[in-house]
Amino acid sequence: MLRFEHVSLSYGSQQILDDLSFEIQEGQMAVLIGPSGCGKTTTLKMINRLIEPTAGRIYLDGQDITTKDKVELRRHIGYVIQQIGLFPNMTVAQNISVVPTLLKYSREECDRIVRELLDMVNLPYEQYAHKYPSEMSGGQQQRIGILRALAASPPIVLMDEPFSALDPLTRESLQDEVKNLQQKLNKTIVFVSHDMSEALKLADIIIFMAAGEIVQMASPEEMLEHPANDLVR
Repeated sequence: MLRFEHVSLSYGSQQILDDLSFEIQEGQMAVLIGPSGCGKTTTLKMINRLIEPTAGRIYLDGQDITTKDKVELRRHIGYVIQQIGLFPNMTVAQNISVVPTLLKYSREECDRIVRELLDMVNLPYEQYAHKYPSEMSGGQQQRIGILRALAASPPIVLMDEPFSALDPLTRESLQDEVKNLQQKLNKTIVFVSHDMSEALKLADIIIFMAAGEIVQMASPEEMLEHPANDLVR
């Protein structure tokens, strides 16, 4: 599904990422974790070509992503960031429909998608579809950010510490919802976190990074039982 082959990144003499090779299978939730500055967000941003590697190749469904037009590539990759990034002048329904509209979906199709997705996270259409982001709590806004990333049914969704600015209770309920959505929709999700308990709760596979390298890649159970070194432990 997603494959990194000997991917490196350097700025001048500074090595940011060093020879990353890994695979994430279709329908898996992979969590990139590690100390600040280890390269996890940089790795994530390479998947939608916000950052280009200096060496190596990245394949999505067997296709080298550099052979695709960047804009076209991004329209087929969901993206959720910590700052939420909803358009303040658009309603919830308009925010969710941004990518389907760009992809020329009909108005009826967009409306159906909005209704279905809001229903999945228990935000009734009648109550929420016509609200503006400023009328909602941080947790509700982040839910809409997640739905927007799923709206055009992309095969892969990238999430960059999407819950770290939220209070613990909201955070926990959103973790549950993302896990449910992922399983229901069989989405491949690459999720960046610095919180090991979040990684253990969400991940099918954890990719532990340090200093631009992969220290260990394993299931949560495997990592708990056999940490690769003291840092992971």
